[in-house]
Order: sequence, then C-alpha cells, then structure tokens
Amino acid sequence: MGFYDEDHSNERPDNGSRPARRGGRGRGAWFLAGFIGAVVGMVCFLIFAPVLSDLGILPYSVTTGSTDQNTTNTLNPSINRDVRVNVTSRITDAVDKVSPAVVAVINLQQANFFDNQYTETGIGSGIIYKRAGPYAYIVTNNHVVSGASRVEVRLNDNDKVEAKVLGKDALYDLAVLRIPSSNIKTIAEFGSSSALKRGETAIAIGNPLGFSGSVTEGIISSTNRTIPVETNSTSMEAQVLQTDAAINPGNSGGALVNIAGQVVGINSSKIASTGSSSDGSVEGIGFAIPIDTAKPVISQLEKTGKIQRPMLGISIVDLSLVPADEASQLQLPGNVKQGLVVTDVQTGSPASRSGLEPGDVITQIENHKIKSYIEFSTYMYTHLHAGQTVNIKYYRAGRLHSTQLKLGSKTFS
Repeated sequence: MGFYDEDHSNERPDNGSRPARRGGRGRGAWFLAGFIGAVVGMVCFLIFAPVLSDLGILPYSVTTGSTDQNTTNTLNPSINRDVRVNVTSRITDAVDKVSPAVVAVINLQQANFFDNQYTETGIGSGIIYKRAGPYAYIVTNNHVVSGASRVEVRLNDNDKVEAKVLGKDALYDLAVLRIPSSNIKTIAEFGSSSALKRGETAIAIGNPLGFSGSVTEGIISSTNRTIPVETNSTSMEAQVLQTDAAINPGNSGGALVNIAGQVVGINSSKIASTGSSSDGSVEGIGFAIPIDTAKPVISQLEKTGKIQRPMLGISIVDLSLVPADEASQLQLPGNVKQGLVVTDVQTGSPASRSGLEPGDVITQIENHKIKSYIEFSTYMYTHLHAGQTVNIKYYRAGRLHSTQLKLGSKTFS
C-alpha cells in the first residue's frame, strides 16, 4: 500500500533462467573489486610518485613527509634554493696578490722615560717590497712613524714584530723600515706610475681607522696633480696621483694598486676639508705618491738612511711677492715678471763661489725658466742632483748675467 518489497517486485518467472537477485550480487562484486583496485593504485602512486618526480618523469615536484631547510619549494624550487657563488674577477685576483704584503705600522711612544712603558699613539699602513737574507723591507709614510719611540709591524697573520726605522724623508713623506724576514712569504711588486691613465681601475689597500686589510676600489682621477708641501723651511709642489678610491686615516703608507696587482702609488693623504660643494665638504679625493717618484727615494733611504738633495746656499723670495716700490729698485726690464730675488748668500756656499749677490734676480737655471719659488724647488729636487754643475742666468742692476754653479748638498731626514 504504497510500500514495495524490492525483491518481491523484481521477481521474474523462473523459466529456467537465473534469478534477478544473483545478477545484482554480480554487479556488487565488480564494484568492490574496482574500489579495491583504485585504493591499491593510489597507494602505489603515493609510494612511487616521489621517485618518478626525482627522475623528471612527472612535470611537477612531489615531496612526502616532513621537510627540512634543504627541501625545495614544490611550487617554485628557486625560492628556498641554497645558492653558493664563487666570484673571481681581476679585482679579486689583484687584491689576493698584494694583500699579504700590506701590513699595519704602529707608532709607539714612551709615556715616561723611567717606567719603560709605551703607548700606541697612531696606526698606519706599510708595504713589504723586498726580502734579502734575514731582513725584509717596508715602505710607509714619514708621518706614520714620526716621533715614535718604537715601531711595531702587524703582519697579515696578525703576528707583531718590532721594526727598525732605516730612514725618513719629510719632503716626500716616505720612510723605510726593516723587520726579520723569517715569517715573510709575500712581497709586493712595484709597477709603473708613468703608464697610468685617467679612468683606469685603482685599488687602495690599508688599515683605515685600524680595520686591517680593508680594500676600496675606484679609478685614477688624475695622473699629474700637484699639491704644496712645506717642511724644514722648504716649500715645493709634489706631484701626486689623485684617486677617488676611499683613503682614510690609517690608509697612509698603504698600497694603491693597478688591475694587475702591482703597486703604482703609496697612499699619503685625503682631502676632507671644506670645499665649494653645497654641504661644505669634499669627498672622493685621495692622493698617493707615484711609485716612479718614490723608488729612488726608497732606494736611498734603504742604503744611507737619508736623502741628499742639491742646494744653492742662498735665501730667496719669489719676485711676485716683492712690493712694487721695492721691485722698482731692482731695475728689471719691463718684460721680466717672474724670478727669484736673492736676499742672502751664505759664506762659502756654491752661490758665493759663483759670484751671486743679494739683490740679484735669478730667472733661469740650466734651460729651465723659473716661474715661481715652489715650481723652482720642485724642478731642482726632482731633476738636479748634488755635485752637478749648472748654468744660471740672473739680472743685476737691470743687466742680464750668467754664471756656472756647482750644486752643494743638503740632507733631508
């Protein structure tokens, strides 16, 4: 009455055929077998899918279980990949080549003569440039070791050794030290500063602010810059290399290196004074002594401990600095605007033997026309030598004269 017995309603006459109930049971068996097969297939897939993924057969990555820090991201494998890059360039090669030869130079001064205690008063840099027998030789700046009671050198492996100052040159701000060679394995190679070009790579290596082995990189900004230098009542213009590689306190005496790992300059100073920029500061201007200028000074300091430079034996003043009323008394021709006025002649000096007198105006030495006192000093100390005989032209009472003069020698230390 509205409810039906399914088996009863599906009964059919026997007619010699199987009952419909047995046919329903057959379909259920097939369904059960298919279900079990699907479950087995899924289990097999889960077991073998990671293997197939590792073999690259599957178009995607499959991971199972927990992951660790080395597991790659399945959606984007590059996200968590541990990438190690071995960077090698000409700059890294140059730094590796010369860095072990760049050392720290420590200035120690005695606080009290009686207690034998020394205090570190400054630190700079130095370059090991030579090893001969039991000794190795280091070039640094004069101002790095100036006033030192003792000097220590901290090597690349942080070992400290005591150094002997062989000689100093205040004019070119150079000094040569000597240390035992037993632990020295690397010697810096000197290049040529005369071959440098503006814009080529420059690498500064030193100990700025005490940070050992620091490296800064830039370019050669100028190969022929001049800056005024004055020491021991001597003024001149020193030719220097200009670079924008950062050179800070402590870099002094360190190496300016080219791309081949050769020392082309010895770092000396950095301009950080007020300038014309909007914030009142000047940055990116560092100076180094050209290695071609430094080489003969280094050699002489190593051998003799001092520098012998030529001298005239006179006191002079730049003609441009003489007041007009006094200059008129010199009776110079109207076309003579540059020269050196002799104010005093030392007794027995080369100048006195050549006949020079106070009031003479020197305008030429050898074939070099004098433009200023600083320019003249630079020429004399870089192109002439003690004992050399030179021709000098000068004016006296309005008349041009010439004389020969054998240059004397003056010691700088």
